[in-house]
Amino acid sequence: FLFNHLGYLSNSDVKQIFYKLGNQAINLMKTNAHYDIPGNPSTAKSSALKLREEATADSLKVMSLEDWQFWKENGYIVIKNAVPREQAEATANFLWEFEEKDPNDASTWYTAARAEMKMKELAGTGMVEVYNNQHLWNNRQTQRVYDAFCDVWGTDKLWVTIDRANLNFPVREGSNYQPFIHWDYDPETRPQNVQGVLALADQTDTNMGGFQCIPYLYKNYDTWKLTQPEDRNRFQPDTTGLEDEIVKVKMEAGDLLIFNSCLAHGIRLNQSKDKVRIAQYISMMPAQEEDKELRDWRINSWKNRIAPEGYAFPGDPRNFEQLKYPTAELNELGEKLLGLKSW
Repeated sequence: FLFNHLGYLSNSDVKQIFYKLGNQAINLMKTNAHYDIPGNPSTAKSSALKLREEATADSLKVMSLEDWQFWKENGYIVIKNAVPREQAEATANFLWEFEEKDPNDASTWYTAARAEMKMKELAGTGMVEVYNNQHLWNNRQTQRVYDAFCDVWGTDKLWVTIDRANLNFPVREGSNYQPFIHWDYDPETRPQNVQGVLALADQTDTNMGGFQCIPYLYKNYDTWKLTQPEDRNRFQPDTTGLEDEIVKVKMEAGDLLIFNSCLAHGIRLNQSKDKVRIAQYISMMPAQEEDKELRDWRINSWKNRIAPEGYAFPGDPRNFEQLKYPTAELNELGEKLLGLKSW
């Protein structure tokens, strides 16, 4: 990716950055455990530290005990007002700008994909290939967002994923896209991992695109799999007979949804007339400060606005992050969440 697009770049300084960083990025991708699976490659597939098993009221920073019990039973939780509404809306406005689309003009919404998505099921789902802009980092380094992930992990020493955003438009007549339920990690491996999505606009209308999941499958996976063929797709369950178990989660701008990676989930079809689901993907997991190669890549990614590379991450061939936007400024928490400073 780095070298294939050098000819496209007109800025000589950016070209030189890509040249210097190319070998390092390519070497990391040779050992990228996410190269042929959907998960995000900016952190490990699974943590050596297990997810928190128990909690008391005085040990939780954001969650209540009722929240904790819901999280443990259902595999997901919505943290209300994780970032201020105005901060979420500012991020949404940036995404419209980055995508060169007008929120008030639907004729600008539907454009051809800029890069090929290896994970074909995600084609047309509105993924926005931006990873290191200031707006995204503002949300990552918000204290309440961080505290929520501390609650699920039971440790303060975390790294944040370097992930993208989403503009999910109303489906057009004649579209053959169908929503799908999936896992980003094989549940048979019992990954010690969580994922998250931050609402950047209200998603209270279940007809519009948004997060959906199957808590029933999370609770009953071991018995469910006994009814499935041995050669089943380990990343996409057959949901026949589970249609009534699908939960469409409502969220408001600024809300953060955290879910266990063993929870089957997906983006629901946007069947509204003119509402757009806008979100940013954010997660955290225990810091891997001993992994120098990964740490160096993360710092490179932030400093030089380099996108992750993997099965579900095609990047932006326009290289807008490098050409149009500066390196994001980090607060003290952000520096530790990146790995620029140690915990």
